[in-house]
Amino acid sequence: MTPEQVAELIRIGLPKAVVNVQSEDHTHFSARVVASEFDGKRPLARHQLVYRTLGELMGREIHALSIEALTPGESRQG
Repeated sequence: MTPEQVAELIRIGLPKAVVNVQSEDHTHFSARVVASEFDGKRPLARHQLVYRTLGELMGREIHALSIEALTPGESRQG
């Protein structure tokens, strides 16, 4: 998996999200996801939404995923 492939899968599951994915080895990824779907959700629920977009790839092609999940408002603050 390439970072862009992972980003595209997240975008398909969260169509309005702004997604940036990085990886140096194509198995361990870091994702920054900004989505209005995160409004009112705790960090664990936000991460679960992202994991759901990747399905069975987690633990297989994607060995590890670090997630920064922000609402649009939180993204503008930082």
